[in-house]
Amino acid sequence: MSRFLGNEEMYLRFLHMLFQDDNLQKLGQALERGDLTAAFEAAHTLKGVTGNLGLTPLYEAVCVIVEPLRDRKEQDYAQMYQRIREEFRRADAFLEQLKEARRQGGTL
Repeated sequence: MSRFLGNEEMYLRFLHMLFQDDNLQKLGQALERGDLTAAFEAAHTLKGVTGNLGLTPLYEAVCVIVEPLRDRKEQDYAQMYQRIREEFRRADAFLEQLKEARRQGGTL
């Protein structure tokens, strides 16, 4: 919250924007094509966004794929991508919990 000056509405707005961003899909499509350059660009963007949002488990999952992509190393990228997708689902559930807490008058 400190990165958002304690502004809960701003944080929720940016968190919601994460799920409208297409970099997760770009990452998956690039990996399917074997385009490690495009995959790196999408993953690097996700790393920055998730880090700024404080979504540590998602951020860490993305970090695991960024460096091997940067170095164009042979890896099990499909497994790494699956973990990122799982953490995205968890982050989406987190967003829904936050929205529900706000509807009930709570704070983040």
